[in-house]
Amino acid sequence: MSTNKPGSSSPAAYQLLLQLEQQFDYLLATIDTAASLYEQQSPPTWVFHQTVHPHHWLREALLDMWHEQDQDGRETRNYIAIVAANDELLAAISAINQTKKIFSELLQRIKEAHPQSFSDAKSRLPQRHPHVDAVLQRNGLARLHLKQSWRQLPIAQAPVSRVRFAWYSSGRSIKRLTVQEAERKLLQLDTDAAHIRIQLRQLAGIPSGEILAQVQTQAPLMRANLFFTEPLADGHSRRALNAAMPIFVPDNNQRLPHINLPALHPPTTRTRARRCDEKIEQEMFLPSIRVYRYR
Repeated sequence: MSTNKPGSSSPAAYQLLLQLEQQFDYLLATIDTAASLYEQQSPPTWVFHQTVHPHHWLREALLDMWHEQDQDGRETRNYIAIVAANDELLAAISAINQTKKIFSELLQRIKEAHPQSFSDAKSRLPQRHPHVDAVLQRNGLARLHLKQSWRQLPIAQAPVSRVRFAWYSSGRSIKRLTVQEAERKLLQLDTDAAHIRIQLRQLAGIPSGEILAQVQTQAPLMRANLFFTEPLADGHSRRALNAAMPIFVPDNNQRLPHINLPALHPPTTRTRARRCDEKIEQEMFLPSIRVYRYR
């Protein structure tokens, strides 16, 4: 374990970085506890399109918190699986989630209060564990991948009778922009280019108070519908969630729920009908910054 003090510009930043390192240590410890328990118990497990999976697959999935070289920071690697877990294993997984939550909150505090220390924090964490640093170098991995480090592990709150997986490839994030904000974004581009000048003129031709939509298409993801054996106290009989990480369900006499087998790859074309009440125009208004007008 490294004993060098983290670089910081103030005692407050140093204390936060120290807390972050200690929380990272604890996160790795909780992952080791849960992974060891899983390996001892060998609970019923279904892994997406794998009839046989390595004994240590869960450990590898939970420790995958690093960027590959040149990896887009918005992309995450997925581990689609169902584990029928007993109470002891469910408690160990819950402990990981709680530790990840605190780790994420500490990172956010550092980013907001001491942005100059944020990059240093990400680069220092793997160095605290020489075996982790060695694995990163051997496998061509780079810095800590924040989205993969803090993403939660789904836990079903009640026994599940069946799980239905399906690809969702129509997702997108929509951010509302004012005309002034859109103009600033365009002005940050090459304003000598003809296509940018055309878009600036188009923008000048609409009311200054109009609200625009900046749209980012999201990568295809797997969704899971969990159908509970009995309705929950609130009356809900199912739960839909993203299946990027293994889903842990209460074991039902050491049996997995019924699981469908989705396609190996997402569809290449849109499979869901376009909503008739969609409020955004189909034709892009400012292509260089992915901005649309509302109908």
